[in-house]
Amino acid sequence: MSWLWLEAALPLGIIAGLLCTIGQLEYRIHKSYHGRPKHVGGDDLWDKAMVQRDKKIIEMYTAASHK
Repeated sequence: MSWLWLEAALPLGIIAGLLCTIGQLEYRIHKSYHGRPKHVGGDDLWDKAMVQRDKKIIEMYTAASHK
């Protein structure tokens, strides 16, 4: 009876290992495609809006510094 937990440990270990592997694979694919890690709970529309805002600010700064 004391070895009964071992019967469940092997399948649970396999499941946990596969979940970790899939998570790492998703992280690495996303990072290689986008060049940065995925934001947890992030919003794509918000990210795009911030990128546009940053470009606008940089353009305004470079235009003001050339005058």
